[in-house]
Amino acid sequence: MKRMLSAIKPTGQLTLGNYIGALKNFVSYQNDHEMICFIANLHCITVYQEPQELKKNLKDAVALYLAAGLDPKKTTIFLQTDVLEHAQLGYILACNTYLGELNRMTQFKDKVAKGETGLTAGLYTYPCLMAADILLYDADLVPVGDDQKQHVELTRDIAIRFNNRYGDDSFVVPEPLVAKVGKRVMSLNDPTKKMSKSEHNDKGCIYLLDDPKVAYKKIMGAVTDSLAKIDYDPINQPGIANLIEIESALTNEDIESIVMRNKDKGYGDFKKEVATVVSDVLIDLQSKYKEIISSGMIDQILEEGAQKARKIATKKLSKIQRRVGIEIKKRH
Repeated sequence: MKRMLSAIKPTGQLTLGNYIGALKNFVSYQNDHEMICFIANLHCITVYQEPQELKKNLKDAVALYLAAGLDPKKTTIFLQTDVLEHAQLGYILACNTYLGELNRMTQFKDKVAKGETGLTAGLYTYPCLMAADILLYDADLVPVGDDQKQHVELTRDIAIRFNNRYGDDSFVVPEPLVAKVGKRVMSLNDPTKKMSKSEHNDKGCIYLLDDPKVAYKKIMGAVTDSLAKIDYDPINQPGIANLIEIESALTNEDIESIVMRNKDKGYGDFKKEVATVVSDVLIDLQSKYKEIISSGMIDQILEEGAQKARKIATKKLSKIQRRVGIEIKKRH
């Protein structure tokens, strides 16, 4: 069974994009893979977060992982900071990563191009920590969206370089896995941009803890076009294509089937169909979320997950440090 690893960085409340692009897929992957999912809370602080808000977002993220269907008996779930080996391997890998590689990372490069100020060293070196997150567990597969694929490619480069220097069996070289449908849910306000919790106008973003009635209204207000036809054309009809992808991802119905069934409908009627699907999903998810939050099970699940992760991480870090030559006392 191949090992799969992924994480979510809850710098804000999780969105419908997170659910479609990540959580929903994790639930299906856990049946066929050795699944490791963690909350990337170190990555959260590359930009300032209000501490109390961050704590709530972390707890909500764990609860939503579980509400979405992740099973702690099948999936190892933990906080990144509960396994200290992440940060230590991150530094070692930073020492095996070139400045030119980090300068080419799109997320950092875009912020520099926009003239953003106050960028931190943590934001710059975050791809090295992400590489450590993956390589620490010898993950075979890493499910990612299009915007994170570049970081997995860098992880592969780092792993290959390290293997060449210190031994071919140092790290497993991972493969990125991009979902075909719903891999990048777009903003309802501007379907040329990714749905993001950092949007200035939250009408374009549906949060998993939004009131379902609010989410319904957001879908009804989604930007479309003047072509007045239901067709899957991401270039000329990005808004309609986005709504089709959302419905397809949530219902598992083929895009072609959705298009054929709605080809004679107006935009208003089609939006009602999508809005109903979205609100029904949120009602079910939030019901389970409330049960989990009130149950008090989260701390125990995180501790059990961290214990499992530490067993793998401690062994791997010790091996890597011996390879590099910085560890002279073998761990027991």
